[in-house]
Amino acid sequence: MNFRWDIIFEYAPFLLKGTMLTIGLSVSSILIGTFLGLLIGLGKIMRNKVLAFPFYCYVTVFRGTPLLVQIFLIHFGIVPFFTGKTNAITAGVIALSLNAAAYIAEIFRAGIQSIDKGQMEGARSLGMTHTQTMIHVVLPQAFKRMIPPLGNEFIVLLKDSSLLCVIAAPELMYWGKAMGGQYFKVWEPYLACAFIYLFLTLILSFVLNRLESRLKTE
Repeated sequence: MNFRWDIIFEYAPFLLKGTMLTIGLSVSSILIGTFLGLLIGLGKIMRNKVLAFPFYCYVTVFRGTPLLVQIFLIHFGIVPFFTGKTNAITAGVIALSLNAAAYIAEIFRAGIQSIDKGQMEGARSLGMTHTQTMIHVVLPQAFKRMIPPLGNEFIVLLKDSSLLCVIAAPELMYWGKAMGGQYFKVWEPYLACAFIYLFLTLILSFVLNRLESRLKTE
């Protein structure tokens, strides 16, 4: 096998640009998905089953359908419906955020319900409202338990961003495919992309592990 380092160096600026977009897409989707996931998770644990039903439906739909299908529907259907034209980056952030929110909602739901009910009852007996108790008592304790599953979801989302190459979002995998298409090579472009994704996930894992260790000592 004649491994060509020269084409990797040739595409290095494009791979760097794609990596930066991958990071931007992932961070944006993580932030939006976490916010939506918290709201959906709280919605699922409401005592009123009628009000909680839409949140159950949301989680069921987004967890029960492939992310790739969601990307196509949002890119070719929803985004053009509202804007009149397609936009791969906008569609990518929306698709990743909505998909991640469904999984993060379940993480929040499980984390909140893992806290002993006595915590809520004790805080309420001290005069705190339900919202105050949730913000100041329940969520801080639950968050420590949610870090490992949230970290896994963030890593999955980072890797899933590679699917956006199918709608021509110029992220990392898009430029890997472009390199392979130009030179009819497989090893060079995809090994380069794999190494970069591995590097990014290792950094993210390190940050999350440090955060988890720090919170354990507090």
